[in-house]
This record gives sequence, structure tokens and C-alpha cells, in this order.
Amino acid sequence: MRLVVLYLYPAGMNIYGDRGNVIALARRAEWRGIAVEVREAGVGEPADFAAADIAFIGGGQDREQVAVSRDLQTAKGRDLVRAVEEGLVVLSICGGYQLLGHYFRTGEGTTLPGIGVFDAYTVAGNRRFIGDVLAETEVMGDRRTLAGFENHSGRTYLGPGCRALGRVLVGCGNNGEDGGEGAVSRNAFGCYLHGSLLPKNPAFADHLLRLALARRTGQPVTLELLADDEERAAHEAVVARIRQRGRLRSGAI
Repeated sequence: MRLVVLYLYPAGMNIYGDRGNVIALARRAEWRGIAVEVREAGVGEPADFAAADIAFIGGGQDREQVAVSRDLQTAKGRDLVRAVEEGLVVLSICGGYQLLGHYFRTGEGTTLPGIGVFDAYTVAGNRRFIGDVLAETEVMGDRRTLAGFENHSGRTYLGPGCRALGRVLVGCGNNGEDGGEGAVSRNAFGCYLHGSLLPKNPAFADHLLRLALARRTGQPVTLELLADDEERAAHEAVVARIRQRGRLRSGAI
């Protein structure tokens, strides 16, 4: 068995350790004897979505988002939309998440067009949301927690064409108003959780791997269990720290 992970815009969209998500996916597959090839595609470079099993795009500063937004308005963006419609597994974080919506309007009033993978739009607010986040999700079939770190001024609002990835327990999430964090559309997932997300949340990493393998094989996949004592301990330690600090120590500043 072999999987291809396509890392989009690794040079500019890689803040707060977002590259760790690609590393986590590769390692957790390889520990199960699944070969992984990581390919990269930057601005102006071709991306073979037809050959990919999982695509990842991280977060970046506004200037990087300008270049990425422009690049996604080419055939590359259209090919990504088509691949998502065909079941490609996608994980997007912060700025990448915003540009997979309809648009991101910056604090200066500039509108950066997205590609509409998510029925969502983002507008910059006048305060930053920064701090630990704890969210509750059921996308893996049962109720789980996702722990991460947010640092964004964008407020993302979802339309009826997608649903939230989870419900915020601590932190601000998409917009600090409706209690939602992230978005889900088909096998595409977006969120504001840096830090990086997947090493802290191995069950979610395995969920993405299962989806990718099921798409490749055409049938449901059961992954071999790993000795995840250290990963679970790390997750629980982060959750305990977040709960101890609580909502008053997180959110908008």
C-alpha cells in the first residue's frame, strides 16, 4: 500500500509548526507499513491532484495569502475543487482554510478570492483571537476533543453548504460568536488549530488516513492500532492545561 501526500505552498504557508501535520500523517502511515510519498507544490508550480491521496495547506501571513489566492485562481484551484468533489482528503489550517472558502476580506478592505471548497467566507476583525482552543467533534464517529492554538483576526462564517468541524469548549473558533470551529465539506476539513494539530490529536490523523485509504481501495479500512501511549498522554496534558486556564485565559485580546 502506498499513499501520496501533497503539501501545497510549503514555503509561505507554514507558520506555528503546520508542517508537523504532514510529518504526522507520514509517520503514522509508515509505522503501519504503508509507504508515503510527500510531494510539494508552491506558487506557480503544477500540482497533480489526481495522483494525491491527501492534500495539505497551512497558514501564512497576509502577503503570502495574496500570492496563494492569485495562484488558486488558475487551473490549479479548479483542479483542487474537482479533486475534492471526487473525494480527495484535504486538511487546511488558518490562512489555507480561509482561501478554501469563497473569499477573505483583509483589514485593509482587500478581498482575496478563494475557491469555494467550503461554503464559507472570512472577514478581518479589529481584534485577534489568540490562545489555546479545545473543541468537541463527532466527525470520527464518536465524540472526541481536538486541542490546538489559534492566532487569527479573521472571522469565518459558514453557509448551509458545509458544517462546522466541531463545537468550541475553550477559545473562540471560527468567529467568536456562534461557537463553531472549522468546516467540513465531503472529505475536506478546515480549521484554525495550529500547533501543530495532528501530533496532538492522533485520532484525527488516523481518521484522515482511513478516509484516504478507503478512497484508494474502494472499501472501508481498519487501521492497525499503534502504541499511542505518548501521543495520548500529550493530548491529555494539553487538554488538562487548557481546561485549567479556561475560557477567561483564552480568546480575543
